[in-house]
Amino acid sequence: MQIYENEMVLMSLRFALPLLFALSAPAIAQDAEPMTDAQRTAFRAEVRAYLLENPEVLQEAISVLQMREQQAQVTNDQQLAVAYADDLFNDRHSYVGGNPAGDITIVEFMDYRCGYCKRAYPEIETLLGADANIRFIVKEYPILGEQSVLASRFAVATLMVAGDEAYKSVHDTLMEFNGDITEVSMTRLAEILELDAQAIIAQMDSDAVTAVIAANRQLGQQMQITGTPTFVIEDQMLRGYVPVDAMAAIVAELRED
Repeated sequence: MQIYENEMVLMSLRFALPLLFALSAPAIAQDAEPMTDAQRTAFRAEVRAYLLENPEVLQEAISVLQMREQQAQVTNDQQLAVAYADDLFNDRHSYVGGNPAGDITIVEFMDYRCGYCKRAYPEIETLLGADANIRFIVKEYPILGEQSVLASRFAVATLMVAGDEAYKSVHDTLMEFNGDITEVSMTRLAEILELDAQAIIAQMDSDAVTAVIAANRQLGQQMQITGTPTFVIEDQMLRGYVPVDAMAAIVAELRED
């Protein structure tokens, strides 16, 4: 670990030193005569020696930069959530679960082949079970290959053919399913759940299903979503897996505001 940290410091020096030299020399020149080549060389040597003797200065600067970048990301995500609120919360083609009249809405962009989505699934169920005033929207966002697309097509087709309750059963089963997703396995799944397998399979390749997935992908691209799960809770975006306690805390904070 120490070797890795030293390498990071040296790498930071390579980027930071030229910038410090470039910034400091003009500043000095504003208050005094332009530096000679010898003075500039000496000044750079002093700066370099100081940073080598005090590398924690660079670490502090990097920490500040990271915090600023994180805050900028949070601000950007809030702006995106506000800008695309109607598509997020009122698209009329996504499954709406939990309490449809809830005071807090959580949107999840998910992929049935995503390990972290599967990890988050029981925690979301726990949160919805504990808080009866959350509205939960699922955005089918298949980004992990053809099996992901097939699973999402099957789920969306189920919603169109058989409604919300059937979709929830399919969604829950797919989130816990670890086998290969094929037309044969999806047909078998529909039969086990006592759904009209033939009607659902026939709907899977329809223009209507294609349009839903395309709309979700476009929305995800507009919101700069590159991975799953991604959650939007009102105007906050959470990129990646979030433990249920942390999500419940965010919900509570939003209610207080």
